[in-house]
Amino acid sequence: MPYMPQEVRARIALFAVALLCLAPVAVAAAPAAPLPAQAKPASSHAPYEAGDCSLCHQGADPRQPGAVKGAVNDLCLGCHDEFVAVLERANTHAPARASCTSCHNPHNAPRPKLLMTDTVALCAGCHDAVAKVAAQSKVPHRAVSTGAQCLNCHNPHGSAVQKLLVREPFDLCVACHDNGNMTGANGRKLQNVKQWLDDNKVWHGPVAAKDCSNCHEPHGSRNFRLLKEEYPPEFYAAYDARSYALCFSCHQEAAFSTPKTTTLTSFRNGDQNLHYVHLQQPGRGRTCRACHEVHASKQDHHIREGVPYGSSGWVLKLNYRKSANGGSCEKTCHQEKKYANVASR
Repeated sequence: MPYMPQEVRARIALFAVALLCLAPVAVAAAPAAPLPAQAKPASSHAPYEAGDCSLCHQGADPRQPGAVKGAVNDLCLGCHDEFVAVLERANTHAPARASCTSCHNPHNAPRPKLLMTDTVALCAGCHDAVAKVAAQSKVPHRAVSTGAQCLNCHNPHGSAVQKLLVREPFDLCVACHDNGNMTGANGRKLQNVKQWLDDNKVWHGPVAAKDCSNCHEPHGSRNFRLLKEEYPPEFYAAYDARSYALCFSCHQEAAFSTPKTTTLTSFRNGDQNLHYVHLQQPGRGRTCRACHEVHASKQDHHIREGVPYGSSGWVLKLNYRKSANGGSCEKTCHQEKKYANVASR
């Protein structure tokens, strides 16, 4: 049983409520009162349970412990000295620097680790824009809502990595996307990205930069596969430049909408733009990933070896072969066809 009588706890709680009404600004920076006597805490602070009020307060009497002895963080770090180094890291959390009681109740709390409330709700209290994205996204990221939730990716006290990430962004993503058992929001199995990158050494530029957020939103998105901009989720799609906003944030749109060119792309037969030929077929244009790997490949230009065909998972081989001035595809979507990107004179 706690040392402090229940009626004393109740008085302290009522006193805190009265102060909150009179001076909310002052109370916001002060240690939180214990939970009401009837509450069932999920965690309690050992000194409070032992009745050692004088460890933090000027008095030892549980009924009138008086003010705290000094700055809250100094008191906390006097015991929790492992956090001294954490709060000296290159990136620290402003609430943690201001006061440990920004998030923790120093007496007892309805959540583990003396947290005032649920982790997501606690974070959302400040990061409301991120919380809104996570809650309202058409395509959610399960890392935000499962397990340790926000703490799956962020350290709430301090980190050597920007944005309080627990690892470098790329390492953080592949640490989860390292198996073939994960499924997307649509229920379809996701690629084992780590294994794929290990096996395919020609990495797409955004991947080579080792920041998945170049293309993906980490908290949630309105687009397929958490993409930052639009990209067709289908294998076949009628061409609309707006549907390829993600690709055209780096690549030149004219290279795909210009029928004839000798400069915009090397994938041409003479001056016939073969990107245009593949994408601009009414109602049945091929999307970029029909021919290109989005993360990594074994060939230049991220040309893929094959594509899944139908729902069975069978892979249709592209059989692409590069030549000195062009290349060829054999027995894929069509019989063998060759191209030479030297313009006729």
